Amino acid sequence: PLTPLAVAKGVEPLGRPPRRAPLGRARAGLGGAPLLLPSMLMFAVIVASSGLLLMIERGILAEMKPLPLNPSSHKGAAWRGAAFKPLDASDPDLQVRRDVRNRTLRTVCGQPGMPRDPWDLPVGQRRTLLRHILVLAGVLDSVDVRLKMDHRSDLVFLADLRPEEIRYRLQHYFKFLFVRDPLERLLSAYRNKFGEIREYQQRYGAEIVRRYRAGAGPSPAGDDVTFPEFLRYLVDEDPEHMNEHWMPVYHLCQPCAVHYDFVGSYERLEADANQVLEWVQAPTHVRFPARQAWYRPASPESLHYHLCSVPRALLQDVLPKYILDFSLFAYPLPNVTRAACNQ
Repeated sequence: PLTPLAVAKGVEPLGRPPRRAPLGRARAGLGGAPLLLPSMLMFAVIVASSGLLLMIERGILAEMKPLPLNPSSHKGAAWRGAAFKPLDASDPDLQVRRDVRNRTLRTVCGQPGMPRDPWDLPVGQRRTLLRHILVLAGVLDSVDVRLKMDHRSDLVFLADLRPEEIRYRLQHYFKFLFVRDPLERLLSAYRNKFGEIREYQQRYGAEIVRRYRAGAGPSPAGDDVTFPEFLRYLVDEDPEHMNEHWMPVYHLCQPCAVHYDFVGSYERLEADANQVLEWVQAPTHVRFPARQAWYRPASPESLHYHLCSVPRALLQDVLPKYILDFSLFAYPLPNVTRAACNQ
């Protein structure tokens, strides 16, 4: 799965989209009968007021590398003069989802005690955040589209900068975030990390098998972890200390501490990514890369198949870990009623 967070080139922040009344539909719950859920906005307010949100305590900046990095000056003010085009207004469902997402973020992040910037976060949370915000200033001008970019090689993250440089970029740069259906993201991480990458099989897979499989033995290979075993592992993990590929986006990206100008989605990845590139005036030859022909992403159909094979009690234990990702980013809870799974 993609690392969901980045800060792009220095561009003035966009204004908020126009307010609209949120719409919604009743969704089926985890039990045998349909469960009527409140709107995502009200659900987020309920979650916030019931104390499920962590009240943030103030800390000090730690482990900052003294590496000064300033935007290239050859473009000067041109970086800040992008002509923003309106988002696609032809898709009413998309507009509703974005409106609900924006309203919910404003409501939850406006609660007393919520962080206003990274310096309001405890040191550990701030360290995680700054190590995953990629600074694209200067990178887009020199990127070679023929090469596969490494997650870390030759890239600059906010944690590489001095505190004053971090503050400047968070204040002045165009900031964007991409989100995905939480359970689809988990399935994608499971298939990729435990099905293809030996390092993850040895580091996480072997431990998961030892913990959750009877008679596994002391040295399992870790290459045959089942999806239910992976979910049981997530139930027992602290969200703030999870691996970045399955850590809840709320904890990884801190959308209250960082005020993102645009929240894109995996469901519209290519269109939203190219819209961001246009907004930040990336070179014309830089476009979001097409998927390889062999790539088979986790789809809603494959997710439905896997979820219907998972014990419902296990799903009920997993969902609270990601409830803020569902509510803040307007994703529906899964429908795994008997009727839905029998289809």
